[in-house]
Amino acid sequence: MFVRFLSIVWMAALSLSLSEIDSRGQDNSQTERGKQLYLKNCFICHQLDGRGVPGTFPPLAQSDYLLSDKDRSIRILCEGLTGEITVNGKKYAGAMPAAVIDDAGLADLLSYIRSSWGNSGEVVTSEEVKSVRSKTQFSTFEKLQAASVYPPLPKPPEGFTLREVVRMPAHCVRMASDGKGNVIYLLCENGDVWRLQPTAGYLRQILWADRYLDHKPGDVGAPIFVLGLALDDQNRLYIASNQPNHAEKPIQNRVTIYRTSPATQGDPADPKPWFEISYPGNNGYVHGMEHLAFGPDGFLYAGNGARTDANQAGNDKNVFQGGEVPLTSSIWRLDPRSEKPEIETFARGVRNAYGFCWNDKGEMIATENGPDADAPEELNLIERGKHYGFPYQFSNWTNKAYAHTPDAPAGLEFTLPIANIGPDGGFDGKPLYTFDPHSCPGGIVFLNADFPPDYRGTFLLTRFGNFIKTPRDNVGFDLLQARLRKNNQGVYEAEIKTVLKPLGRPIDVHLSGKGKIYISEYSRGTNNAASYGPSGRIIELAVKH
Repeated sequence: MFVRFLSIVWMAALSLSLSEIDSRGQDNSQTERGKQLYLKNCFICHQLDGRGVPGTFPPLAQSDYLLSDKDRSIRILCEGLTGEITVNGKKYAGAMPAAVIDDAGLADLLSYIRSSWGNSGEVVTSEEVKSVRSKTQFSTFEKLQAASVYPPLPKPPEGFTLREVVRMPAHCVRMASDGKGNVIYLLCENGDVWRLQPTAGYLRQILWADRYLDHKPGDVGAPIFVLGLALDDQNRLYIASNQPNHAEKPIQNRVTIYRTSPATQGDPADPKPWFEISYPGNNGYVHGMEHLAFGPDGFLYAGNGARTDANQAGNDKNVFQGGEVPLTSSIWRLDPRSEKPEIETFARGVRNAYGFCWNDKGEMIATENGPDADAPEELNLIERGKHYGFPYQFSNWTNKAYAHTPDAPAGLEFTLPIANIGPDGGFDGKPLYTFDPHSCPGGIVFLNADFPPDYRGTFLLTRFGNFIKTPRDNVGFDLLQARLRKNNQGVYEAEIKTVLKPLGRPIDVHLSGKGKIYISEYSRGTNNAASYGPSGRIIELAVKH
């Protein structure tokens, strides 16, 4: 009787087990697990029916790209995918992050996808996933987990919301848009440009650095820094790059501003060199061109930084032995109506203006990074024809920063930075000109009438954060508000307050849409122990309605 009972139980179990196996040998419980993972991780982009979003997200249903190479489909989920691909004869250029799912889960997910919506791919096993994953940049699920950690968002100020918009496939250094909030263009430091729809968080690549950066003899193999981005009223992008040229002696830094064709419909395309110039470079320091922005006069302003830390002479015979040259540590003004623009040096003595913008009075305010010496970083009112001290003077110091600091030419007058009168940003009981040393102020924006009264008419600026040790370590990593007021002498002072902290090395800030502020986190580290690390994200600070 007992044997018969066991036999019945065994037969029932076998019958149930067979009912869970389809004609291709797939476990239907695996199908259900895979379906739930798909609904949790994939359907927003690729849709419930697997057909994707035309022009944005490729289809998974009856996808030749998916089904033709099982190992490739596993690898994509294990380490993500960027770059242009062709699916069913159509090109896509989005970015998909790695799926933070363990080996067994990825096997379930891919088995579901490869057997749904008319697909007839083979089952994927966890052993196959483990084998492919071991050959990726992460090699194990635990390493992927560690690389996928982002810091929690800080608490937004009263009256605002804060959300993560998108995680970037590479380090994003600049943002540009027409200000309407529909599309933001994102520049990565290698020169790639991505298109972001901030409402949905859709990200698509539109420009590839290796297709437009104009290499010349001596540039190949040298690092290229692409740090400037601006958009004009004809929907043309301007992109600024710095390329060392070792073919000439002394070594040169070649600044190129690329400009795309006008785009009445669609996105800017076909960038070509619009402006080029070279000057002596430096193996140790070349800040080069780091910011582009259109002023209220319609001209393009370009911040071209110092070639030295503080005018020190070089000791490399291949490098120019002098200090600064006329084209460096200055802000240029260029006419976008010209096909061969000439430089007007708008202001001098600006060591490294990573960000500048204009207020409603047309006044230009710029951030400035200081030297390796522990001089305060600066916020400056930039006026035409004035000199802001570099390399002769830093902050409001009257002493020389270094023994080699040169004497200023006779009769040269300097304009002091804006005084920080507190309570934050480095203020310690007396005015500071202007921020903690090495806190690296970056992008800056002026807030218009779309913002609450406490913010309207003020500036917001990012601070990238220190990587040189300071008396007060871990300075920066924040978003600050600067309210400028003129004192009894008619000189601007700044009330500085912290808006968001800590952030993952925030490098740029941008306004686009009504009451919306976008912040580019270069990486994820919220203190200097984290160095740079993996790429960061775009976050949105928006007025509550």
